[in-house]
Amino acid sequence: MPLLAVATKAFSYPAPVTSPEAADSDSRVFAVHEGGKLTVSSRTSIGSIDDLALTYTPGVAKVCLAIAGDPSLARRYTWVPRLVAVVSDGTAVLGLGDLGPVASLPVMEGKVCLFSELAGLSAVPIVLATTDVDEIVETVVRIAPSFGGINLEDISAPRCFEIERRLKERLSIPVMHDDQHGTAIVVLAALRNAARVTGRKLSDLRVTVVGAGASGIACARIMLEAGIGDLAIADRQGIIHSGRTDLNPAKAAIALLTNKAGHIGTFVDAMAGADVLIGLSGGQIPESAIASMAPNALVFSLANPTPEVDPIMAARYAAVVATGRSDLPNQINNVLAFPGVFKGAFDAGATAITEGMKLAASRALADVVGEDLRPDYVIPNPLDLRVVPAVSEAVAAAARAEGATVD
Repeated sequence: MPLLAVATKAFSYPAPVTSPEAADSDSRVFAVHEGGKLTVSSRTSIGSIDDLALTYTPGVAKVCLAIAGDPSLARRYTWVPRLVAVVSDGTAVLGLGDLGPVASLPVMEGKVCLFSELAGLSAVPIVLATTDVDEIVETVVRIAPSFGGINLEDISAPRCFEIERRLKERLSIPVMHDDQHGTAIVVLAALRNAARVTGRKLSDLRVTVVGAGASGIACARIMLEAGIGDLAIADRQGIIHSGRTDLNPAKAAIALLTNKAGHIGTFVDAMAGADVLIGLSGGQIPESAIASMAPNALVFSLANPTPEVDPIMAARYAAVVATGRSDLPNQINNVLAFPGVFKGAFDAGATAITEGMKLAASRALADVVGEDLRPDYVIPNPLDLRVVPAVSEAVAAAARAEGATVD
């Protein structure tokens, strides 16, 4: 049967997996985190006085003097060019909200584990006891000489936009707010393949984005960069358009670029006849709104752990359904992006992460699926070992092509 013929039929999603061991799942979770998930290990052994003299004083003085004379030597003689700072103030932890810096540490440690396991990069979790934009920016700028890149994490909107913008202006190393751009890269990759599996191009699609926080606005921007047909984005007050007087600067800017059709009202109004739903709100979307979408709709309901749309219900109407859950097909997971993006940036000696590098990452991620494309496989598995090499090579090539490197 031709691929398109398969795609035009709603397919069956399995119910979320329930494990016989569910009763003791809490104890297993806490056991994994007991004592923290990280340690620092030395790459050199110190088994003699001679080893000590080479690793520390007096030998280390020669290296310090060499770097003082030529700071670029730090790229060769320290771990800085392969080291990421994972920075958070704990104001937007997962879908849990403002938990503060200390409670955010398990997430930051987990991020560090993923950098190490998937991309071979070292990373350090840094949580800050301030939510003041000026203080966060100044703190990160002051510690930046110790790091090769800054991964901003779980910082609430709209402050996250300003923090990232100012850090990118002041630092000559890669800076990326993963909640924005990691999500956007993966969403666009999945959307490219979902369009292909239904015989359409991105330019054919009309999209409704529900949720205008960090990830919603970033997804809207990257889709526009990629040539999406039309896009409306909605927040709690309804569809964003230039006639509204209650928009923060980030929303006012995206209003100028979106909603060519002139939709007003609620997100439900914008969903009528739409080809694509991108749910990034954490709210609930009624079945009637899904039923009002165009034939062969693409439904990405990404709130986690509870999607805005029941995926089993959505599959009755949609050709492709994606969620943020690991127990359902087509999981949109940032881990598909950030390890490869930073590895590629580091490999190229990039001074920033550009829009072109993000688009290259998304195309490479989509291409990993290849000829195995089908409605329940539009994005690779988060642990697919092909992902990081593909993404990092594409990002490095884009950085070099754009001249965004130290060389």
